Amino acid sequence: MARVNFKIGDVTIESEWNDTPTARKLLEVLPIRSRGSYWGKEFYFDVPVAASLEPDATDVVEPGTVAYWPPGNCLCLFWGPTPASQGDECRAASPVNIVGRVLNVGDLARITARDVVVELAPQD
Repeated sequence: MARVNFKIGDVTIESEWNDTPTARKLLEVLPIRSRGSYWGKEFYFDVPVAASLEPDATDVVEPGTVAYWPPGNCLCLFWGPTPASQGDECRAASPVNIVGRVLNVGDLARITARDVVVELAPQD
């Protein structure tokens, strides 16, 4: 698994990525600089990668999920309900590929900026 940081304003979100086809494609193009948007408690942004839905794609995810949304070529971070949610669930607009998970989930609620840099985390 690769460790990847999201720098969103003055907040660094640390994540661990799975070994999936979509994650490998994204890792190949790091670092990524983009400008994101919020949809409820989801932060999403364009990435220069096109990937198809994977067999385990789903629209309901756990808080702290790092996911790729194929229709928009977007990377998404979830920490709570979105306008599509039923109750307290994290629900994407349509199925997403699970890329990984955020290690410091509580810090997601602190993000407010739109500019994001995604890069490999420094190695220990």
